[in-house]
Amino acid sequence: MIKKIYHGSKDIVKKPEYGKGKAYNDYGLGFYCTDTVEMAKEWGVDKNRDGYANEYEINIDNLKILDLNDKKYSVLHWLSILLENREFDIPSALAKEAKEYIMRNFHVDYENYDAIIGYRADDSYFSFAQDFINGTISYRQLNNAMHLGNLGQQFVLKSKKAFDEVNFVRYEIAENSIWYTKKEARDKSARREYFDVERNKRQRGDIYITQIIDEEMKADDRRLR
Repeated sequence: MIKKIYHGSKDIVKKPEYGKGKAYNDYGLGFYCTDTVEMAKEWGVDKNRDGYANEYEINIDNLKILDLNDKKYSVLHWLSILLENREFDIPSALAKEAKEYIMRNFHVDYENYDAIIGYRADDSYFSFAQDFINGTISYRQLNNAMHLGNLGQQFVLKSKKAFDEVNFVRYEIAENSIWYTKKEARDKSARREYFDVERNKRQRGDIYITQIIDEEMKADDRRLR
């Protein structure tokens, strides 16, 4: 099966290079793409410059793909990967305990996959995850928050095998005057919805990180589905 993917960048990238990039991205070292050209344009621009949406085709038939949207995974599996790669503010003993518990009990051996499909932790979404490990929001609220703003999904190439299957098709220019505004509006919308709808709307029966730790909830716990 041939899949179209898009990479937002300040550069035209005709040949993605295996082993290049930033190791502290959401899923570690890899080539980060999305399913939509619109999202790639938002990712490619900055406040004071234009960018590019690079389009590729990739044959995924023989690739081992980790899809974090699969029912066997929860948002805590995604969070465990994020905690391993991104720098979180750990201001309290609870946050430290939460980080250790999630990484120990919801670990995913993601480095053994050719590609990963999952959430992208933009600034807003990263702050939602941080609120959860600090005990500010519940598990339900975290799940709901990850869908605010329609951020979409990432498709991340991890292995050399995956890089060998990628073929550049074309690029489109992303004008910062258009796409940076859209990017900012999406982020502001997600934050506004979060504070208006989620952050201060506790419900009876909500599960917080303290309960997850105290009751030693694991990945197979039905309450986390």
